[in-house]
Amino acid sequence: LIAVGLFQYRSVGRAMAGDGLKWDGLLKWSLSHADGTRPPRNLSEEDRKWFMEAMQAQTVDVVKRMKEITLVMKTPEDVLEAQGVKPEDIVEMLDELQEHVESIDMANDLHSIGGLVPLLGYLKNSDSGIRAKAADVVTTIVQNNPRSQQLVMEASGLEPLMSNFTSDPDLAVRTKALGAISSLIRNNKAGIAAFRLANGYAGLRDALGSDIFFFFLSSCRKALNLIQYLLKENNLDCNIVTELGLPRLMVHLVSSDDSNVREAALGGLLELARDRTSGSGTVLAEEDKLKQILQNRIEDISSMSAEDLGAAREERQLVDSLWSICYDEPSSLREKGLMVLPGEEAPQPLPDVAGKIFEPPLRAWAASKQLQKGGSNSAEDKKEAKPLLLGPGPVGSSRSSNHEQQNPN
Repeated sequence: LIAVGLFQYRSVGRAMAGDGLKWDGLLKWSLSHADGTRPPRNLSEEDRKWFMEAMQAQTVDVVKRMKEITLVMKTPEDVLEAQGVKPEDIVEMLDELQEHVESIDMANDLHSIGGLVPLLGYLKNSDSGIRAKAADVVTTIVQNNPRSQQLVMEASGLEPLMSNFTSDPDLAVRTKALGAISSLIRNNKAGIAAFRLANGYAGLRDALGSDIFFFFLSSCRKALNLIQYLLKENNLDCNIVTELGLPRLMVHLVSSDDSNVREAALGGLLELARDRTSGSGTVLAEEDKLKQILQNRIEDISSMSAEDLGAAREERQLVDSLWSICYDEPSSLREKGLMVLPGEEAPQPLPDVAGKIFEPPLRAWAASKQLQKGGSNSAEDKKEAKPLLLGPGPVGSSRSSNHEQQNPN
C-alpha cells in the first residue's frame, strides 16, 4: 500500500518536489488509492528506484546515530560550549537517544559502542536539565533488562543516582533519579543489596519527611511504591524500616488527599503488618494514630458516591486487610456492606502495584512471556515449543516486540 501510495503521491506532487516528501497523510492517501477496488499496477523501474531512494532517505542508521551521540557525550563540556552547543541541545539529543534504546538490543549495545559510561557521566553534569534527562534515559535502558542492569551496576551507575536522589537541589532531578534507581534494582538482587549498603532506606525516609518532597506527589508515590516493593522482596527489611521511623511517616500519608499516595502508603503498612518476625505488626497495632486514621478513612469511604466507591476498590481492600491484621477483627466496612458492591466480584488478592509501577505494560508482558517460555520442562511443553522451520530464524530482539513509563509517579 505504501509503495503504491508513494508512487501515486509522487505522480500528483511532482510540482512540489522542492518541498520534499509530505509524509503527513501518506497512509490515508495510500489507503484511498489502493482499496482493492482497482487492479494493482506494475511499477516501472524508474518508479521503483524512486521509491527505494525515498524510503532510504527516511531511514536512520540507529547504530551510526548512537555512535555520533556517544561522540558528543564524550566531548568535554567547555568544548561543546565553545562550539555553541547549549544544554537544551544536549537534552534534545538525549531525547533521541532514549527513543533508540527502547530496543533491548540497542540498550545493550550502548555499552559496547562506548556510550553507557559517558551517559552515566551526565548524571553529574552542571546543568540540572541534563542530569534529569540522563536519569530518564537510564530508566529506559534498565527497565526489564537484566543485562543492562548488570552493565550499569558494573559501571558504578548506582552511586551518582543515589547522590542525585538524596542531595540534588533540583526536585525534578531527585525524582528522575529515584525512578532510575527503582528500575535498576527491580528483580536485581545485587542492586537491592547495593541500595541497602548505600543507606537507601534512610534516603527514602529523608525524602518522605521533606516538606518539599511531600508536596511533589509523583515523587511521594514513587518512594512509597519502592518501599512496598522492597518489603515484599525481603521481609527482613521490615525491621530496618521500623527502626528508621518510616511507619509513622507512612501512617501520616494515609491521610493524603491523593488517592494514589494513600494506596501506596496503605500497601507499605500492610507489608509491615504481615511481618511476624520483627514485631512491626505489633508496633503498628499499638499506634493509636493509625487506628484513628483508619477509622477516618472508613468514614470517608462510607460517605462516597457509588462511582467513587468503585474507584476506591483497592483502597477499601487495603483498609480492611490492614485493620483485620492489626486488630484481629474485620473492619466495619464489611458490616456496612462496602467490601463487595453490587455487580462486583468478591475481593481478590491485592494487586502487586509496587512491582509494576515502574514498568511499562508491554515490557511487563514481555517479562511474563519469558517466564512462560522457561517455566516448564515437561516433554509435552517442549514438544509444543518446537519451532516450525520455514525459513531463516529471527535476528535480535526488540523491546517494542518483546515488551512500551513510569516513570508516586
